[in-house]
Amino acid sequence: MACCASLTFYEAIRTMDNVTFRAEIHEQIEKAGNADILVGIPSFNNARTIGHVVRAVQAGLAKYFPDHKAVIVNSDGGSSDGTMEVVHKTSVEDFNAILLHHRVKPISKLAFSYSGIPGKGSAFRSIFEIAQRLDAKACVVVDSDLRSITPEWVELLVKPVLNGGFDYVAPLYHRHKFDGTITNSIVYPLTRTLYGKRLRQPIGGDFGFSGKLAQFYLTKDVWESDVARFGIDIWMTTTAIANGFKVAQSFLGAKIHDAKDPGADLSNMLYQVVSATFDLMENYADVWVPIRGSEPVTTFGFEYTVGLEHVNVNTARMLKLFRESLNNLREIWLDILGAGDLREVERLGALSDGEFDFPLSLWTRIIYDYAIAFHQKKLPTEHLIKSLTPLYVGKTASFILAAEQMEAAEAEAEIEKLCMEFESSKDYLATRWK
Repeated sequence: MACCASLTFYEAIRTMDNVTFRAEIHEQIEKAGNADILVGIPSFNNARTIGHVVRAVQAGLAKYFPDHKAVIVNSDGGSSDGTMEVVHKTSVEDFNAILLHHRVKPISKLAFSYSGIPGKGSAFRSIFEIAQRLDAKACVVVDSDLRSITPEWVELLVKPVLNGGFDYVAPLYHRHKFDGTITNSIVYPLTRTLYGKRLRQPIGGDFGFSGKLAQFYLTKDVWESDVARFGIDIWMTTTAIANGFKVAQSFLGAKIHDAKDPGADLSNMLYQVVSATFDLMENYADVWVPIRGSEPVTTFGFEYTVGLEHVNVNTARMLKLFRESLNNLREIWLDILGAGDLREVERLGALSDGEFDFPLSLWTRIIYDYAIAFHQKKLPTEHLIKSLTPLYVGKTASFILAAEQMEAAEAEAEIEKLCMEFESSKDYLATRWK
């Protein structure tokens, strides 16, 4: 059985297309010639978890694609904890323990520090460039902090592209009902409503895509923008849908990573994700304004019940932040929401914790009003979206209080109700946008 070739590179000194790489990387790319499958793993100080991710990817390639030429690319953001050294040393010790037959084609590993604006998008750009140079047919990108990745993820993200003709495969996970609250309360309902596709995890972090789509991404002039820093996940999803590429999703099981307490300070993450989403609305208004309703997308994988880690939440702290902001942000909220909806927000602030219930219709109008305020440039972007944070925290606290005793399916049904509210109110957004 052929062994893995391990290639580790660090500094960047020579230009390939639009991205700068060390000369040795050019030589190894030229030596590889081409690849059927490329798996990218962007990283930054992930030495603790990336070894497991690399082993799972190697096992998946060996088990499910033994006859295909594969390359693993670690695009690192300048880790100081030995992340790339872990990638260099990591290998599956005994392929026979997991394989139905011996692997035919070797797997190459490239690990290097990318150049450009620090951020996940710059790491992805390097991966896209290598995919283009190797003429890869199918590509996968997975997060480097995953603890739940299995070899089957590789099959589920690659096979729809290689065999099914799909250009983009988003992940579908089971997550704890209090995990991913920015996705559940803003990004999923809004993206679904705007573009008419029910991709449940538009910013999941683990994707499959065709070489053709990777090349299309490279034609976009976004690599010196906030996309290069933090908006890459929603940008990839939206760009694929809005430009008519064939999209699907694959059920991957549990998403277990370093989950964040939605009651903690998520203002930076909210700013990053929502600003990118609103910016894409500007670019694709001609696409989303006429769309009404949504449709399911093709889903691969057998959906099964999984055990999930509990997410602890401090709703009292969240509601305290919401109430304190009623005075601090009143003038800004009045300008963005109008007097009527501000009165509704103030009414919520007067409720006790046990009575607190954020109406879905009010939350929907708030998100639409913030999108319109962004469109009209009412405030600098960071100030605008950070003023949304206490409202988001209040909405999230309301959901947590309501869903505390719910099973996962019941909690998901509540998110579906929110999506339907977004869809039924789209005229409100489209009319004011114009």
